[in-house]
Amino acid sequence: MANLNFEKDIKRLPGPISKENQLRLNLSRRRFLSAAAMTIASSQFSTIVSAKPHSALSPIERATKWLNSQPLTGETLEGKVVLVEFWTYTCINWRRQLPYVRAWAEKYKDGGLVVVGVHSPEFSFEKDVDNIRWAAEDMRVDYPIAVDNDHAIWRGFNNEYWPALHFADAKGKIRHQKFGEGEYEQSEKVIQKLLAETGVDGSRGGLVSVDPSGAEAQADWKHLQSGENYLGYERTQNFALSTAPDKPRVYSSPKHLGLNYWALSGDWTMGREAVRLNQPGGRIAYRFHARDLHLVMGPTSRGAAPRFRVFIDGTPPGNAHGVDVDSDGNGTVREARMYQLVRQTSPISDRQFEIEFPDSGVEAFSFTFG
Repeated sequence: MANLNFEKDIKRLPGPISKENQLRLNLSRRRFLSAAAMTIASSQFSTIVSAKPHSALSPIERATKWLNSQPLTGETLEGKVVLVEFWTYTCINWRRQLPYVRAWAEKYKDGGLVVVGVHSPEFSFEKDVDNIRWAAEDMRVDYPIAVDNDHAIWRGFNNEYWPALHFADAKGKIRHQKFGEGEYEQSEKVIQKLLAETGVDGSRGGLVSVDPSGAEAQADWKHLQSGENYLGYERTQNFALSTAPDKPRVYSSPKHLGLNYWALSGDWTMGREAVRLNQPGGRIAYRFHARDLHLVMGPTSRGAAPRFRVFIDGTPPGNAHGVDVDSDGNGTVREARMYQLVRQTSPISDRQFEIEFPDSGVEAFSFTFG
């Protein structure tokens, strides 16, 4: 059982872990460094911290805008147990955490829990409030959202990761933090204990039960051998071709790619955070090993709807298609978001993914896997 002793300085990490579990920990959170975000390769962890000053929640007052709520302050939240959740709507790690946070917000709201979702964007299009509003509605984020386009709240909490949970007691003191996915039972027990301190028995009815589907389904950690990769030149890895940063170039993909290598075909411009298709007929190829494959992409102009078609090992995906494509691999890019393109069943092995765009006017940002 998880240690819920709040006076303990820090929950110590376990001893040596298996290669499988190490990979799971490496892929379960994302870190923000200076002006850019990057995937890190270090163990997932949870910390128990000592109480902070009464103003620990005051950074939420730096929000540039609020959705689903009037502006909240540390003062207005006095007497409430508060869960501050840092998210960005294209993050697969947050998408897999969301069903639990959504369930906690609903179950414990009458007992005094307030969930505040701090949307701190990773990509530039995630700063668009209309995009955030669309994502919140589409993904059923009904609790208060603090728009943190300048990462001022992020810095105020000394946060570094998506997703991240900061638990505050009714006196506004941070009592627990959780970075990355997992440990949902422990996190919910923290909520119950903080509510109990206010006289509310939050343990009645046990723990929440969720049955996530689509992009919210938990990753197939056992078979996951591909990590997140960005397509812009600033952070990309394992690009199989030479680049021409910020300049149009006709690329030609090699016939064979190594595992976790990727390539372009057609007329593309590789920018700092994304690749943009200049002429119809471009392709992106990626050699991966995972149950799920996702691609963050969007139209280059609002209202456009460029088409795409997905192939796995040169053929349409059939039953291995994701929620955003049909069995023939056809789909449309209508919003800037994460698209689930592949969900396959066992056996999981190295596969060659390709996506073809018969229309130009699309840009792609990053691949994620599950």
